[in-house]
Amino acid sequence: MRFAVISDLHSNIEALESVFADIDRRGIEPIYCLGDVVGYGPDPRSCIDLVQKRCAFCIRGNHDDALFSGPDRFNPYARHAIEWTKERLKPGLFKPRSNGERWRFLQELPLDLRIGDFYFVHGSPRDRVNEYIYREDVFFNADGKLKTIFKSVDRLLFVGHTHLPVIISDEMKTMVPEGEEDVEFELNPDRKYIINVGSVGQPRDRDTRSCYVEYDNDVIRYHRVRYNTQVVVDKILANSSLDSVLGTRLLEGM
Repeated sequence: MRFAVISDLHSNIEALESVFADIDRRGIEPIYCLGDVVGYGPDPRSCIDLVQKRCAFCIRGNHDDALFSGPDRFNPYARHAIEWTKERLKPGLFKPRSNGERWRFLQELPLDLRIGDFYFVHGSPRDRVNEYIYREDVFFNADGKLKTIFKSVDRLLFVGHTHLPVIISDEMKTMVPEGEEDVEFELNPDRKYIINVGSVGQPRDRDTRSCYVEYDNDVIRYHRVRYNTQVVVDKILANSSLDSVLGTRLLEGM
């Protein structure tokens, strides 16, 4: 069994196209998406179209969900981006006809998906859209949080949401991919794991490259992909509805 898992694209078409090109070069299929197709970035329409075309499935992220449930819990930068994205995407008399299809696609995104003993969700099994799972939970929330989450997992749990790649085992050990080269971890078939696949469109581990995961018969490979970050930054800076910090942070991987 071999597949790729992507997450947190955030309307960054330059990053997404580069990641798909890398996946194609490696011959990995199918491709699964853990949500947050939209939010923050300048190209929600093209990202939705490409995910619909290329991904075997996509589940709902908190930014996707906020288009319908409202962005009240978001910080001002993210809230304004959601409001702008909603205006770009919602159907209407004077909107592109294709907006209707994109809107339905986002409305119908499932909250999670199970394939055999693999579980795919944006946040966590306890709150599939909004709860974060952090590396630090091993030290501060192992009993009350992580052990409860592992009870919902048959073998492997794939998540996104934090934009921070990490693997957490049910022994409360963590593995963090670091360095310039791609990193791989061999999984113990007798253990359970939470696998955060990182972010395609807005990495936050101080590495500006996009991040995604390849699963290959109990080997997890983290792939980092360079893309033209400055093009995205310039688009955001030229958009008066998107705060400049949403662009400049891409230059620092934060």
